[in-house]
Amino acid sequence: MAEIGKDIEKSAALLASGELVAIPTETVYGLAGNALDEKAVVQIFKSKNRPRFDPLIVHVAGIDQVYNYVESIPEELKALAEAFWPGPLTLLLTKKSIIPDLVTSGLGKVGVRVPNHALTLSLLERLDFPLAAPSANPFGYISPTSASHVQDHLGDKLAYILDGGHCEVGLESTIVGMEEGQVIIYRLGGISVSAIEEIVGKVLILPQSSSNPQSPGMLKSHYAPRKRMILGDLDELMQQHQSEKGGFAILSFKRSFSDVPASNQVALSSSGDFDEAARNLFSAMRRLDETDTSLILAEELPEIHLGKAINDRLRRAAAK
Repeated sequence: MAEIGKDIEKSAALLASGELVAIPTETVYGLAGNALDEKAVVQIFKSKNRPRFDPLIVHVAGIDQVYNYVESIPEELKALAEAFWPGPLTLLLTKKSIIPDLVTSGLGKVGVRVPNHALTLSLLERLDFPLAAPSANPFGYISPTSASHVQDHLGDKLAYILDGGHCEVGLESTIVGMEEGQVIIYRLGGISVSAIEEIVGKVLILPQSSSNPQSPGMLKSHYAPRKRMILGDLDELMQQHQSEKGGFAILSFKRSFSDVPASNQVALSSSGDFDEAARNLFSAMRRLDETDTSLILAEELPEIHLGKAINDRLRRAAAK
């Protein structure tokens, strides 16, 4: 199993030699490899069992580095970078040929971001190459928000896990690009639509893709627990599934249920705080997936603040 620690120099040396290292970010843990090394990128796909048609996000230490790998940054997207980097924002930009087609699944654009985590920024500053780093979990499963989550599922497939504690945001980055002068959100994430629109005006939100996504994280079925998961009104769902063989677990926004064992239910935020709910989402799904129940019943959040992004993950988890 992979060693867990806080050794940045060791992480840098392993990455430079073509090895994979799990890195912490404010969103989730990433399975990182040298984005310019096709052998390392192939190992990322193999370790995650990730389809080759699902592109990877490239991580850099700052906006100045981005220009090494993309043709240009439109003014609107540059304004977003200046507002939200380091942070959970990925920009989809026309790539230079130095970025292997394998990273972008043959597409002409690459997703780039500057993560907001001191350990990983320090690591990136030591490297003379960017890191391709999708979430450090088996493809389609719940994203990891702690070093132990990575160890549980991929510990035998990487060289080192850089331990940066629990992820502060807990949702993947918002992916934004432009087409024909229109700012487009390809994936909802850790920055709300309203925060983006305050800077660039009205945006277009694209639906998920069932195959051949235009950017990372657009697949319809994703972030899923192994158990079947159903979304809806919890009171109605509990009534409908009261005779479920194996019983059910409950994932709610802020409610608790006296007739459901405490071990089989999680409220994302008892105070109704959307940021707290986002932080807790993946760990809550993971915890309920490990119960003895056969089904997870969940409800959507109000479609405000980060509620839209949380609901996006819940719908994709239930789509399986």
